[in-house]
Amino acid sequence: MRRYLFQLLILFMSVVCSENLYSAEPLWNDFVQSPWFAEQYQYLKPGPEVRAIIVAPRPERIKPERINRVVLFATPNGNTMEQTLGCELKEGRDWHFNIQHIAAQHRQWQSLNERENLILVCLDAKGLSWPGWRARHPDNPRLIRDVIAEILKQIPLKDPRLTLACHSGGGSFLWGFLNGSETIPPEVDRFVFLDANYSFSTADGHGKKFSDWLQADKGRSLIVMAYDDRNVLFRGKKVVSPTGGTFRATQRMRDEFEKTFTFKESAAGDFKVATALAGRIRLFVHQNPRNQILHTQLVGEMNGYLYAVTVNTAEAEEKLPVSPRSYTRWIQPEPFTTPEEKAAP
Repeated sequence: MRRYLFQLLILFMSVVCSENLYSAEPLWNDFVQSPWFAEQYQYLKPGPEVRAIIVAPRPERIKPERINRVVLFATPNGNTMEQTLGCELKEGRDWHFNIQHIAAQHRQWQSLNERENLILVCLDAKGLSWPGWRARHPDNPRLIRDVIAEILKQIPLKDPRLTLACHSGGGSFLWGFLNGSETIPPEVDRFVFLDANYSFSTADGHGKKFSDWLQADKGRSLIVMAYDDRNVLFRGKKVVSPTGGTFRATQRMRDEFEKTFTFKESAAGDFKVATALAGRIRLFVHQNPRNQILHTQLVGEMNGYLYAVTVNTAEAEEKLPVSPRSYTRWIQPEPFTTPEEKAAP
């Protein structure tokens, strides 16, 4: 009996020691420990007038048997990447930290997703405007490809699949990416436009590039979310021009895709949903019956990011984007800061 108990004790101690060693696995090069959610992160400047932050699980949470996925999220106009990632709202803190919560939504996705190692990258541009950045850099299609390549060099995971996502003016980053070549690279298998598809252009070949890319692999998806912004007013004036806005841009996308694909249309709640290719093209349009500005509500309050990255996956939920927030337990108390800011007295 004593021998049996001794063997159990040895087994217990070996398990404890191995777990301690495992948890002590070193961080990736140039990453720092996050105080929350067993994460590591790195700030970098991957291109001219571009900042990025890579948020990854600690190394011991990376499972080698899983698929690796990197999500690149381009910030909306007027928002820093720290604000876009989000944190708790406190007295005196800028309200922009509490409207999108991409990091918290991403963490909830990882908690549901046992198939993939998920890495989140958020990017912003000098002046907090991707359209402005592209205007200052005429060679932006090449620069955007270089920026992504530089970011991927910092992530020591093999053959990651890429999701390219954006909100608002961040769509300009994705359009610049598309303009970088005649074909979309095969490692990209999902595009997400969250009220961000203003600049869809048939003249630039966007429709053909998407169509060819989608038809080449049944694992690829194009997810677009918009709302009827045609008559929305701010301080008595319409927020979009007679030809602008994402409602009209989404209709242009559908018109272009209908030259090749057959769409089905459905309605649920305040959304109309047009789908093609067995749901791999999904165009969500909130009908906005109260004529409100839903530009950020679609993303944060209605869990829009979480919905868009999970639709057509094992983690998808049947319900359409809807309030309230489902990810509140994953919101960090303080914003991300650079190592230098953390070290400052």
